[in-house]
Amino acid sequence: MSAGAMSGGSAGWTFPRPFGTRTVLAVIAALALLFYSGQRVEVGRMLRETGTALLAKAGLAEEPPASQGLARVIGRLVPLELSDRQDVARIEGFDPARLPPFAHLETVQTTEQALNPATLELEARPVRHVYLVRPLGYAEHVLVKVLETLEIAFWGTLIAVLLGLPLALASAPNTMPAWPVRWVARAVVGMLRAVPELISALFLVIAYGFGPIAGFLALGLHGAGVLGRFFTDDIENADRRPQEALAAVGASRLAIWRLAILPQVMPHHIGSTLYILDRNVRMATVVGLVGAGGIGQELKGRYDMYDYGHVGTILIAIFIVVLLLDQASGRLRRRFL
Repeated sequence: MSAGAMSGGSAGWTFPRPFGTRTVLAVIAALALLFYSGQRVEVGRMLRETGTALLAKAGLAEEPPASQGLARVIGRLVPLELSDRQDVARIEGFDPARLPPFAHLETVQTTEQALNPATLELEARPVRHVYLVRPLGYAEHVLVKVLETLEIAFWGTLIAVLLGLPLALASAPNTMPAWPVRWVARAVVGMLRAVPELISALFLVIAYGFGPIAGFLALGLHGAGVLGRFFTDDIENADRRPQEALAAVGASRLAIWRLAILPQVMPHHIGSTLYILDRNVRMATVVGLVGAGGIGQELKGRYDMYDYGHVGTILIAIFIVVLLLDQASGRLRRRFL
């Protein structure tokens, strides 16, 4: 190529614009939509009050009432409540000679108003209460509720796998040739996935009463919809060549799934199941707020009674459980995936 042709080509080339007119207009429209939506959800007030609170902590502005209220709430969460106190008069068959390990009795003298039958007037009378105090009694109770939460999450995940896998096999075209069956299975998967756990837990609490049954059923039904979708996608995306080879020698569809599909999709199935288990541990706390058992039900009860020290203990326990679960889930993923 001649030097003149090269110089002519270089002179006619221009660097392309990084942003076109449509891109600029789209960005402006997106910013306008964000500004409008931010006004509706009060993003401006959040930024203003947060900024004022930070300046107040730095001594550059007066502390606003909102930050004082937040400080009061955080202050009530500490010190954490680890002990448990029970009035011995309410303990059936209480024997003061056989106290639980590390427990002791505490006597409290109070004054209560009582009606005098003779004068029909209220009079102050001393009342003596004896309490059984266990230094780590409430911590043990929280530990039991945390264990119940993990059991709810485990059973919810088990139900999700047992329901989601058959639905996935009935939804994928390479394992189910009949399109009416696939349509029904996909509709069931979509319905289960569309109903949030909290909504189904509300109705299951009405059906089964307060307790863990409503919790693991709510988690299991929603998880079945999610796993049904994940498993279906994995099965559909499996390599078709091993399937076609087995089909050519007369293998059944169940044998094709067992020998050609499952070895390919097993790592993906394990990853999806671990994801649902991890999610169910968190959601087991949430569904407990509506009475579906676990630590969430205990959290709701203590919050309603303004026992913020107990609430702080529960929050710390939830944080520790989630942290340990993340570590365990990471180890399982590295081992199986």
